[in-house]
Amino acid sequence: MIRVTVWNEFYNPHSPTQPELAVYPEGIHEAIASFLRADPSIEARTATLMQPEHGLTEEVLEQTDVLLWWGHITHHMVADEVVERVHKHILAGMGLIVLHSGHASKIFHKLMGTRTVDLRWHEDGLLNRVWVIDPAHPIAEGLDDHFDIPHEETYGEHFDIPTPDQLVFVSWFPSGEVFRSGCCWHRGFGRIFFFQPGHETLPSFYNENVQRVINNAVRWAYRPKRGAYITGETKAL
Repeated sequence: MIRVTVWNEFYNPHSPTQPELAVYPEGIHEAIASFLRADPSIEARTATLMQPEHGLTEEVLEQTDVLLWWGHITHHMVADEVVERVHKHILAGMGLIVLHSGHASKIFHKLMGTRTVDLRWHEDGLLNRVWVIDPAHPIAEGLDDHFDIPHEETYGEHFDIPTPDQLVFVSWFPSGEVFRSGCCWHRGFGRIFFFQPGHETLPSFYNENVQRVINNAVRWAYRPKRGAYITGETKAL
């Protein structure tokens, strides 16, 4: 059983309502957890920003094999001590899947180590064509050479990230942009995957190919054992 925690900020300090509720009545986190739970080998729980310790206590992270992260406008509200806790667990082998605007999260910044982790964007709901450029990668299993998301927020290069260890997807938009939309890294014992689709007012997480990618990514990021590097002064072998 792969134990997954789906984290979503689920909070808008500038609006009394959640814009995502018009598309995802129970929130993005529950929409994602719902399709993951359809897989009998995955156990999915959720956590949100306004829960104590953002729902990411030491106990929760100890029981999480793969953490999914969706955030948008409240990155600054995530406590640094929680970020440090998540970082520690990733280095020890917990997987991390960062979705859409989660690229601006504190934890992704910390793991990437670049200046801004920023990108070009514009909200226009155009077609998002996702090209599979590494069809042998486990995250691309079961996909054709490309798939379309009818309406999505446009992201474009330059994306201020370190060169991915593996680049699985590149997206194209009718307005001319291209974007590295499926990127893998390894940090410590942890595996990290960034996946671009998922604007909160568009139904991308209902797309069966998006769901397949996320399900595949959970399996790729999962490590059955966790560890820690042996460091410091040691006896000679």
